[in-house]
Amino acid sequence: MTDDRTGGAGAAVPPWLTGLGREAPGDLAPELARYAGPAPAHARGSAVLVLFGTGDQGPDLLFLRRSGALRDHPGQVCFPGGSCAAGDDGPVGTALRETYEETGLEPSAVRVVGALAPLNLAHSGFSVVPVLGWWGAGDRVAGDGEEIVSVHRVPLAELADPGARLLVRFPDGHLSPGFLVRNLFVYGFTAALAGWLLRLAGWERPWDTDRIEDLPEARRRYGGGPTP
Repeated sequence: MTDDRTGGAGAAVPPWLTGLGREAPGDLAPELARYAGPAPAHARGSAVLVLFGTGDQGPDLLFLRRSGALRDHPGQVCFPGGSCAAGDDGPVGTALRETYEETGLEPSAVRVVGALAPLNLAHSGFSVVPVLGWWGAGDRVAGDGEEIVSVHRVPLAELADPGARLLVRFPDGHLSPGFLVRNLFVYGFTAALAGWLLRLAGWERPWDTDRIEDLPEARRRYGGGPTP
């Protein structure tokens, strides 16, 4: 799906991202198998904005660090987003509204490229729709200081650096992608989604999939909130 309701971003969407918006909805992503399937009846609807842009070091992706005082996913690195609210115009509206509330980024600054199928976070009870967006060179944004303590634009080249990649072993034994970039430890749903899109868009480089770290130990070493 392409949505032009918010076409205010200055630069044209690059072909690789347009192609990603076409291919992602039909791709069977092994990275996201844990989150696939029908949402449970009690799941809370939500959406995240996977926001691509371009900076001095080329294409980048926006990440936020959550406050350690939050009930859900405290201290973790995430994409902007949150729960659906009355008055939102579907998941796209939720993702844009939440991004504005968390960072001050105006919805008109985002070009929506596509919305993907919902994914389920069983441990926190959310059904999450990822929304792909583009904001070109972007505007200066900052965390709201309450839920979000910092905002980071990470170049895709740094995410694709083999030295930044690892697999994280969760307490239940499953393995999930992880990233160590710019003093950020990205893991869980956010890293799985980023890793999938990086691969699908053709940015991924060969990396050492034998580099595996247990999540509790990785958290102690790198930070990133409590183990889910």
